[in-house]
Amino acid sequence: MSNHSTSTSSYVSALSLFWPMLIIAVLAMTLRPTLTSTGPLLEEIRLSTGLGLQGASLLTVLPMFCMGVFPLLLPWLGRYLSENAWIAGGLFAIALAGFWRLWLGSGWALIISALLGGTGIAIVQAMAPGVVKRWYPQRVPLAMGVYSASLMAGGGIAAILTPRVAVHYGSWQAGLGVWLIIPVIALLLWWLRPQEPMDAKHNSIKLNLFFNQRAWLLAAYFGLANGGYACMIAWLPSYAQDLGWSAQNSGELIGVMTVFQVNGALGAPVFSAHRLDRRPWLFFAVAIQLIGFIGLILMPDSMMNVWVGMIGCGLGACFSLTLTVALDHLSNPKLAGVLTAFVQGVGFIITAIVPYIAGVLLDVTARYQASWFMLVITLIAMLFMTTRFAPATYAKAINITH
Repeated sequence: MSNHSTSTSSYVSALSLFWPMLIIAVLAMTLRPTLTSTGPLLEEIRLSTGLGLQGASLLTVLPMFCMGVFPLLLPWLGRYLSENAWIAGGLFAIALAGFWRLWLGSGWALIISALLGGTGIAIVQAMAPGVVKRWYPQRVPLAMGVYSASLMAGGGIAAILTPRVAVHYGSWQAGLGVWLIIPVIALLLWWLRPQEPMDAKHNSIKLNLFFNQRAWLLAAYFGLANGGYACMIAWLPSYAQDLGWSAQNSGELIGVMTVFQVNGALGAPVFSAHRLDRRPWLFFAVAIQLIGFIGLILMPDSMMNVWVGMIGCGLGACFSLTLTVALDHLSNPKLAGVLTAFVQGVGFIITAIVPYIAGVLLDVTARYQASWFMLVITLIAMLFMTTRFAPATYAKAINITH
């Protein structure tokens, strides 16, 4: 009898540990296919719709901009609906954008679908880190690693499979629209999430983040780090095709990047979990990207996969570590969620600007190397910014105003 009881208890304990993690992973997988699915088919889409390079950049820029605006409005908008309603609504918007893409035919309709999907992505993405911190308060680095890795895996899978789906059905719309499946599954899992009491203990506490230097530093760091990712998903497939790669093979480059992103996103938080000072791993994450982008400029033909893999590893590690460092600043999950929402809000507005500037540089110079060189400069700046994230400064850097 006792053995049966122990076995049942172990099963319940394992389920309580892994079931929320599965929900977090599937939520995260909804957050990138809307962006990464367009890159491998961009030339076909442009020929079909007449979109120019700057118009095509809006397919990445608008979702990124949404990811920036919504988290900044969250302290006000969050009063009107529950977390459950916001996340369910966000997932529905992502699914609706995917459904629309199955039959739309004009460039402007595609851009508006990117705006719709980007709004849903922004909602889910702004709230997810707070959910992670609340569900796994003692395992934040591991849980953020799973969240980040799943987010990147969703984007990479979409980049690899989109051209295959488009070829199979003879329609680029099918390649883009098929990704409505993931948010539909996520909606079902979110409905089945663990029930929990809501903590209202800190409802009256506000963070004065708009005048907080550390919050702005974290946001700028996060924005510049994701600017590299935005440029890669927007322009890497076209860059590879310009060098003679096929649409399918260029999409698989995003897949190569994603494999290394996932490894970086999972590995860096785990390796850094035993010490609060995560700067050595941030230095590594930035430096390996720097080498990769220099390689894309100087030797793109002979070692493309190597450079893309290095960039992917650095991007993955940088994404998860930056959010982990932001969460490290505050122990309370709700307050930490407000900080990460601000970091993502301002950060993604910066991120949205980066690929647009890259598109302008491409229009002006007709050379992708100008965009890669711009990213080299931002990474050098990030190396200097990394020195500021000493754990001893966390408490003093974040001020809580009652």
